[in-house]
Amino acid sequence: MDELRFSGELWYWRGPAPFHFVTVAPEQSEDIAAVAGEVSYGWGCIPVTARTGTTEWTTSLFPREDGYALPVKKAVRDAEDLALGDVLDVRMRLSPTRPS
Repeated sequence: MDELRFSGELWYWRGPAPFHFVTVAPEQSEDIAAVAGEVSYGWGCIPVTARTGTTEWTTSLFPREDGYALPVKKAVRDAEDLALGDVLDVRMRLSPTRPS
């Protein structure tokens, strides 16, 4: 699968382990779902390499409702000066290995 591109708003999930996320757009979520069985590991997580602005990071998509949520690490938010509600332009590719 080639690089996927989408835009989404940064949102916060306050759970047992709080995270900031961007929801993957529906069209790209459908593309990912089509190959999820081949690339997923445990709980439907899918390893990816993502980029916004000049910052690249590795993480795993989380299945959410009918799509996926992309975690945005603190180091990324700091490097790109991101705040809740900001719209991120994301480029992402599925990774062959789990993030470290």
